[in-house]
Amino acid sequence: MVKDITFGQYYASKSVLHRLDPRIKLVLCLLMIVFLFVCRSFPALALMVVFTLVAVGFSSVHVKMIAKSIKPVAVILIFTAILNIFYTKGKYENGDSLVFTVLGRFEVWDKGLYTALFTMLRIISLVIISSLLTYTTTPTMLTDGLEKLLSPLKKLHIRVDTLAMMMTLALRFIPTLIEETDRIISAQKSRGADLDSGGLVKRAKALIPVFIPLMVSAFRRAYELAFAMTCRCYTGGDGRTRMKQMKIAPRDIICLVICLLVCGGVIALNIFFKKVI
Repeated sequence: MVKDITFGQYYASKSVLHRLDPRIKLVLCLLMIVFLFVCRSFPALALMVVFTLVAVGFSSVHVKMIAKSIKPVAVILIFTAILNIFYTKGKYENGDSLVFTVLGRFEVWDKGLYTALFTMLRIISLVIISSLLTYTTTPTMLTDGLEKLLSPLKKLHIRVDTLAMMMTLALRFIPTLIEETDRIISAQKSRGADLDSGGLVKRAKALIPVFIPLMVSAFRRAYELAFAMTCRCYTGGDGRTRMKQMKIAPRDIICLVICLLVCGGVIALNIFFKKVI
């Protein structure tokens, strides 16, 4: 269901992650995503998975919210696993073994099973880490953090404040548009519209009465938001004051050091253990 998509939502709490500086959270999120792709062995990936679970524990975000963030990518996970299982071929000289054959044509090797599991764990960890950033950071703090991190680009005459605002507004309106889509679908079904049966082409055509009012609603919301910002004399840029000032606290430094140690552990484990991918 559309309403199960939780990306972009904020989960109010007073956890350790909620109280971290948004600049540190942005840097750590990017760092962890990069090192998820640096992982080449199961021990290295296991270290990242454990770190992700610990981060979830310190975030105080309910497990149901984490599960909802994974649910929309379930189809991608299944599709990726199937491709890796049936199209990753092993070699006997490398110690790989043939597990079984499907229909006499598709060979399933143990390397394919390991690769499928490895890829699925990587994608799930990636989704959870990305979701924790929005779950634990308000849109306002996210905007301020982005603006501060991108401030060196001002020397290139780039409107960093406008860029940060655009990125944050796009992120903020994802849940709003999802709710609007769910309301439109429910309204169309109550009028007798059949959106779930038929082939792919028929279902795509049936969604046209959903997309048209959704686009109209999105443009209306954008116009109302721009009008509201103009009425409040919002200009952004230099001279704009902030109610909450961002300061690096000892807990931010501690979290950064821990993440750097985890990254170092990933590099070391990649060196000492057999690579999967």
